[in-house]
Amino acid sequence: MTGFFSRFLQRAIAADEPRIAGAPTSSNRASSFHLNWEMPTVPLAEVRATIEVLDPPSVPMLYFWALQVSFMGPTGRIGGAHIGLQHHPSYPGNGAINWGGYRDGAGELEGSVSDLPSALNNINTRTHPWQPHRRYTLRVYRSPERGWRGSVIDEATGHETIIRDLWVDADYLGSPVVWSEVFAHCDHTSAAVRWSDLIGIEVDGTRHDVHAVRVNYQTHADGGCANTESSVDDVGFVQRTTTTRTNHTGHILTL
Repeated sequence: MTGFFSRFLQRAIAADEPRIAGAPTSSNRASSFHLNWEMPTVPLAEVRATIEVLDPPSVPMLYFWALQVSFMGPTGRIGGAHIGLQHHPSYPGNGAINWGGYRDGAGELEGSVSDLPSALNNINTRTHPWQPHRRYTLRVYRSPERGWRGSVIDEATGHETIIRDLWVDADYLGSPVVWSEVFAHCDHTSAAVRWSDLIGIEVDGTRHDVHAVRVNYQTHADGGCANTESSVDDVGFVQRTTTTRTNHTGHILTL
């Protein structure tokens, strides 16, 4: 076997091995994993999810944990948006919150300017001093002014902070999902968040408490880490990095 062929074969074998170390190789250099809500396909006027950072990141890399929704119109989906906490090394204490989105085929959504400051003067990402081991409820609902509003409630105090409004002319919300997007290396110290109190409220006021989610991970071919894991505990659904994966894509977790 020639040296060239041997090196080629070694690289081919390595390319097929589970990625559990080094940086993700996706286009944005992040590894993502999702929890799709198991609930009826109904028009929603509001979506809520509560997040708690159980094990905060220990490296100066971006971690983004978000609730995502689709904006729906007469012909179907017209766009989407995500609201969530960020561990962001460029913000004071690494604390940030993001509420931004995209119109399908037409770029980033416009919106109001948040009253919250932003260390990087980013219209979507604002300074927010969230704390680990503290519950925060993320809300998306129709703005009384224009478009759709994103806010966060500190469950320890009950105080609700409005982030801003996204100006999209949607009839209702659909396809809620929560996810983790991690820009750290696959073998960096483990970090974890817990999602609980997943709630969808229909346009007619009917409330759906979601007790089951379907697991999805970014594939190896798309650059994802193979050692991320979604699981369930006695409170909610846990997403963790740098661990052993036992619940694979398509698995349904039930509270």
